[in-house]
Amino acid sequence: MLSRIAESLFWIGRYVERADGTARILDVHLQLLLEDPWVDEDTACRALLDVMGSAAPDDTRLSRADVLDLLAVNRSNPSSIAYSLMSARENARRAREIISTELWESLNTTTARMPRRVSTERVSEFFRWVRERTAFAIGVNEMVMSRDEAYQFFTLGRSLERADMTARLLATRVLTEASGPSWTTILRSCGAYEAYLRTYRGVPSTHNAAEFLLLDRLFPRSVFYCLNRASECLRELEPRSDRVGVSDSAQRLLGQTIGSLEYRPISEILDKLVDNMDAIQRVTSATSEAVKQRYFPTHAMPTWVGERM
Repeated sequence: MLSRIAESLFWIGRYVERADGTARILDVHLQLLLEDPWVDEDTACRALLDVMGSAAPDDTRLSRADVLDLLAVNRSNPSSIAYSLMSARENARRAREIISTELWESLNTTTARMPRRVSTERVSEFFRWVRERTAFAIGVNEMVMSRDEAYQFFTLGRSLERADMTARLLATRVLTEASGPSWTTILRSCGAYEAYLRTYRGVPSTHNAAEFLLLDRLFPRSVFYCLNRASECLRELEPRSDRVGVSDSAQRLLGQTIGSLEYRPISEILDKLVDNMDAIQRVTSATSEAVKQRYFPTHAMPTWVGERM
């Protein structure tokens, strides 16, 4: 497979998942600002922008509308939903000869219908629309795409981004501990509430909810599941041939993080949850860079091989 096609597929997966994850995080926290008059709006908005990796202006108080503009409909902010969906569509255009017609039409339609402004009373409806459109794109791809290298790159991108977004969601819960969303709300935002109840059979607690979203082996949005799925994709792309250790830096990064999560007690992780979630985000970023260097080199110079006599 051409490296440019592989790179486009990787980023389609990442951008679609980023749009979905951002919509889920914003839906929870902007609804909280609307319902709780005791929350300091400027402080909460700045904390949310910081966790989402978006710079906040220093010279003005931030409101719910400012966050909605920056992280939802702003087409020039790399952290926004609109930017992610437009980038997914652009990468799909570059990989048009590989992806299915259904996926292309799905992303094209979503981008064309992306609003430039969302009214206050329709915020939750907008986030639900984003979740539905991204779920449709992913579902179409799951139904029609052969499980070959193209699928592995798409799934690798999705898995890394989903781990990152779940870590960000957990970080925002801790940063707004005093007046933030309940664990029930956090679980619902991930679509995890029913799965959690089937597993723990009780009212969500900090220990159990965090453990479920971090370490559960079966829930597809848990950090552990996503990192493990990304590692499986890398192994499918390049089966191990080393007799000693692992030479691929991306696999090494994921393996070290998976081992750390698997063998550390949850109480130890919860003691410094924000720092640990920051570490997860750094690992996903470093893994993405390692994948780029391994499979999508931009510095490689062409070499010409003459005909052999």
